[in-house]
Amino acid sequence: MAELNTAQINEIRTKVLGAAAKVPGALIGIGILLIVLGMIGVAGQVLFSFISVNVLGIFLFAGGVLQGIHAFQSSGWKSVGIQIIFSILYIAGALYVWAFPIPALEAITLWLAAIFFVTGVLRLISAFQHRQFNEWIWLALSAAISILMSVLIMNNFPAASLWLPGLLIAIELLLQGWSLLFLGIAARSIVK
Repeated sequence: MAELNTAQINEIRTKVLGAAAKVPGALIGIGILLIVLGMIGVAGQVLFSFISVNVLGIFLFAGGVLQGIHAFQSSGWKSVGIQIIFSILYIAGALYVWAFPIPALEAITLWLAAIFFVTGVLRLISAFQHRQFNEWIWLALSAAISILMSVLIMNNFPAASLWLPGLLIAIELLLQGWSLLFLGIAARSIVK
């Protein structure tokens, strides 16, 4: 295999990173911001859970209002009535989330447990379908961890509802922050 020179490596990096290579400082800045938010979230999981459920309420409300506006501007369309029903359901969902945040967090936590369980079972099936590959064990391990997460969530339900959604969002912010930070550092190495 032929060795690549520095110019060829930089050209490949630029093609892989695309537009990100042009703004490494922005990626690094956003990455650091997300890391900071993630650390705040890990430190204040309950607060982060309540903030996230309120943001969910904002999105539901905005979606309902926009759906309603669209429905009223679409006279003559056969689905106007259905769109108005969706609008009312979204707004009712938002009001419920704001009025009863703890049951909303409980519902989110049950949903998370179900997602972990279903994805774990599907990964386990996939792992056994790919036993001919040596790496199938990693897929099976990933499946077992997802199923275990589901069991742990359900064993701590409903108490986990107060902190788990916030913790998972905080972890996601940390992972995305570190990813953007390292992507920005890689992009900066091309610019130099």
